[in-house]
Amino acid sequence: MRFSIVIPAHNEELYLPGCLDSIERAAGDQRGEVEVIVVLNRCTDGTERIAQERGARIVREDGRSLAKIRNAGARVAVGEVLVTIDADSRMSANMLCEIDGALKTGRYVGGGVPIRPERTSLGISVTLLMLRASMLVTGLSCGLFWCLRRDFEAIGGFNETLNFAEDVEFARRLKSHGRKKQMRLGTLRRAFIQTSCRKFDRFGDWHAFHLMFFRAGELMRGYRGADRRFSDRYYYDFNSTPSPRDKR
Repeated sequence: MRFSIVIPAHNEELYLPGCLDSIERAAGDQRGEVEVIVVLNRCTDGTERIAQERGARIVREDGRSLAKIRNAGARVAVGEVLVTIDADSRMSANMLCEIDGALKTGRYVGGGVPIRPERTSLGISVTLLMLRASMLVTGLSCGLFWCLRRDFEAIGGFNETLNFAEDVEFARRLKSHGRKKQMRLGTLRRAFIQTSCRKFDRFGDWHAFHLMFFRAGELMRGYRGADRRFSDRYYYDFNSTPSPRDKR
């Protein structure tokens, strides 16, 4: 098996089909070399049924920790290459081919991909510009993550002490691990993910800007686990009850 693709899922019946469709297109005629692992997290909707009908492997992890959820899927993975993607994202049709090519060069320990939002606005564009500037300064990557499973295991997977931003911290450690092997953390340029704007839809198109510049203390308390209210509202209970908008 070449690829194991891990999808965390908390009540994702609306978005999971599109994500799975994109993986199927990316797999092409190599579907036998691709396994999809859906990690169910306290699902009360049709997510499990959809995953089963589409032939995905099912894992359960009810903890309120994205790191634990992702790690639960990685633990059962059998593919040489580990890929993580969120259920509300769709990968471009050339994704797996581009990942495979990058890894086979021997120059990359892993990396991420560019993100394209499903819609745009001034607030969303400013948020993406800030994200890209941060990536440029730090040399990290984002979006969908990819690496060899052996390198994922070598650095201990995602940090389960963090409430969120576990992907950024993971990328930092993967980059450091790669440097020791004289390899780089890369960002694929010819592949991308298109992701939903549901957080912007609910919290407002400028909410990320507002959080970073006016509520940084709340973010840091949530990141360190001192206050779970933000992480629960923004991540772990986000799909639990429908809400047209929440600007608290």
